[in-house]
Amino acid sequence: MSVALYQHYKRIINPKCSFEKSNILMIGPTGTGKTLLAKTMADVLNVPLAICDATVYTQAGYVGEDVENILLKLLQNADFDIDQAQYGIVFLDEFDKLARKSDNPSITRDVSGEGVQNALLKIIEGSIVNVPPQGGRKHPYQECIKFDTSNVLFICAGAFDGLKLTKNKNVGFNKENDNSLFELTKALQNYGIIPELLGRLPVIAKLNSLTISELEQVLTIPNKALIKQYINVFKEDEVALEFTTEAIKEIATCAYNEGLGARALKKILEDMMLDFMFEVPSNKDIHHIKICRNNVLESVKKKKISSA
Repeated sequence: MSVALYQHYKRIINPKCSFEKSNILMIGPTGTGKTLLAKTMADVLNVPLAICDATVYTQAGYVGEDVENILLKLLQNADFDIDQAQYGIVFLDEFDKLARKSDNPSITRDVSGEGVQNALLKIIEGSIVNVPPQGGRKHPYQECIKFDTSNVLFICAGAFDGLKLTKNKNVGFNKENDNSLFELTKALQNYGIIPELLGRLPVIAKLNSLTISELEQVLTIPNKALIKQYINVFKEDEVALEFTTEAIKEIATCAYNEGLGARALKKILEDMMLDFMFEVPSNKDIHHIKICRNNVLESVKKKKISSA
């Protein structure tokens, strides 16, 4: 991914660069940071980013959004600066939901799955696309914006739950169970991604599930780390909030056990901190709160009892 990003950077600084773009397909469980990676790439290059949900698009002429609206979103995020938008990044989430529903495409017309895949072919590879400036459906008398997608970097991402290899093994997200590109490509075709589209996504990146140690880092290290956010929120009410090392490790362990990746961290912290956040604004006698491992365990236990 870093190589694809650097090559895209070279195309931005040198529009005459003849090296073709390398679109990316990201495969990984939920909560592993696929969207965050795309946002970070756009921030590093300082280019517009369009984050789109693949499930809302249908084949042209059917109820739903046309795929050209993906480019309209990129234009809007670039303040309709066409030159800047044509070097932007499109992140197409839930890409696995476009899998072909039937093994035989001639039996039924799959307008939301295979139909969208076929519609994406020309856009992802690079061509001049007519984009309706107001969105919605195109009609013959509408004035459209000519958009060249040759230098737009497309990043498609999905969890691909149940993706099977030819040897009836799940796709591994670790080095011990690493699989060849050929096996992975065949598995993706069997999953329902058409070969023509796979050929336009030459970079396939597999993301590992986050470990407990990595979840601890997510909690504490980034500028927008959750624990830093909570500390700042309580600081506004003149309350010093403190988390012990054991509490942080327990939060990460609980999140890991839930299997939702980094998204589980927010859920656990919200459940645990809700009472404190309700009490603090009206109680001026509270000046310091220390969160220990027992607080985490009690919150998780209470949640399990109430959900039962």
